Amino acid sequence: MARAKKHAEHANHERWLVSYADFITLLFAFFVVMFATSQTDKAKAKQVSDSVREALENGGVSAAVHEIMGGTVDEKGKGNAQMRGPGGAAKNEKKEVKPRPDEAELLPSLEYLNSQLRDEIKSGKIEMRLEQRGLVISLREAAFFPSAGDTVEPGSMPSLQKVAGVLQGLSNPVRLEGHTDSVPIHTARFHNNWELSAARSIAMLGVLSGKFNIPSERFSVTGYADTKPVASNDTEEGRAHNRRVDIVVLNQRMAVPDEGPKTVAATVRAKHE
Repeated sequence: MARAKKHAEHANHERWLVSYADFITLLFAFFVVMFATSQTDKAKAKQVSDSVREALENGGVSAAVHEIMGGTVDEKGKGNAQMRGPGGAAKNEKKEVKPRPDEAELLPSLEYLNSQLRDEIKSGKIEMRLEQRGLVISLREAAFFPSAGDTVEPGSMPSLQKVAGVLQGLSNPVRLEGHTDSVPIHTARFHNNWELSAARSIAMLGVLSGKFNIPSERFSVTGYADTKPVASNDTEEGRAHNRRVDIVVLNQRMAVPDEGPKTVAATVRAKHE
């Protein structure tokens, strides 16, 4: 009888893939558990642990973990799990900063003046900001007054007309606050910085009330001399910032009678007339 030919067995060179797949699965599970233990939310950590155990017993490891991580698959098959993990979307989302009620009241006026006075703001002639007390419009001395003088420059009228247009549309009280730098002044007209700062406030009152017909009853005026600087008086640039008249549009919460500044200003004006 002829002996049957014995076929040679083919060696299986892909058996290592089984061990490799098991190793990758266990390694993945290890890192998922490490992630769970790093969470401060114990309920979340328990959910991760239970889901991994269930996935290892029933299969579908990647799908279960993908769900735990909060990922969703878009139309391109890409998940967004990282966006919802620690430091993800919650970190990148911009929180909406709502203005305080006292700021919101005058915010439209600030935005309007920012657009109307864009050139003046860019050149540094005018600065504006919202404070707790209201809208502050700072007029730099170099653009609105001569050095050591209290006469409003005629060339500044177009800018003041834009400011006056906003004031006319509001009912809020307005404070006119004069400021100087720390360099002492002593002239035939002004004996000190207090008189100069108050006189400039009064001059601005005359323009806004007399030329632009804003009721004078809405205004109070005062002079602070060099007591409220906005920059250092050690440099020329800082001193230039400090020489200013601030038009302060008070919000309704700050709108209280203030007879003191009016009395002081009136005294200074009467002294020089």
